[in-house]
Amino acid sequence: MTLEVRQATAADMAQVFAVWHEVFVLGQNVPADLERDDLDQVCDHVLARVDGVVVGTGRLVPGRVAADGTLQAAPVATVGRLAVAASARGSGVGARLLWLLETLVTQRGVPVVELHAQVHALGFYERAGYTSFGEIYREAGIDHIGMAKQL
Repeated sequence: MTLEVRQATAADMAQVFAVWHEVFVLGQNVPADLERDDLDQVCDHVLARVDGVVVGTGRLVPGRVAADGTLQAAPVATVGRLAVAASARGSGVGARLLWLLETLVTQRGVPVVELHAQVHALGFYERAGYTSFGEIYREAGIDHIGMAKQL
C-alpha cells in the first residue's frame, strides 16, 4: 500500500467532494445540501491517496466554527469534514490526515485546534490528544461534541 497525504489543489476538489459525498451523504445519510458550505472557499483542504486513489479528506477552517456554522475570528483553527472511505478505515489514513492538518495549524502559529467530533469517533480523537468540551449536540442528525487540542 502506497499512502500519500498532502494539501489538496483546486484540481483535486472534485475528488474531495466525492469522498465527502460517499462518507457523509451515502454512508451517514447527511442531507446533500449540508455536505458543502461557504467555508469551503476559505479552508485549506487535505487529501489522502492509497495507491493513487483518493480515500480520505479533511479541511482546516481559519478560526472557530460556531454552533450555527458561522466563522468566528479566534486564535484557533477548526478541523472539519475529516472523512475516510470505508475501504481505507483502520489503516491509519485518518491519523495521517489529522497529523497534516495539525501541522498546518502549527505552521500558522495558531495555538489551539478545535473540531466537532461525531460521538462514535470520540476515541479516535482522544487517542490523538483531543479533550472534549461542552455538551453533546445534534448536527445533521448525528450526535457531536466539541473537542480541542493545545499545540
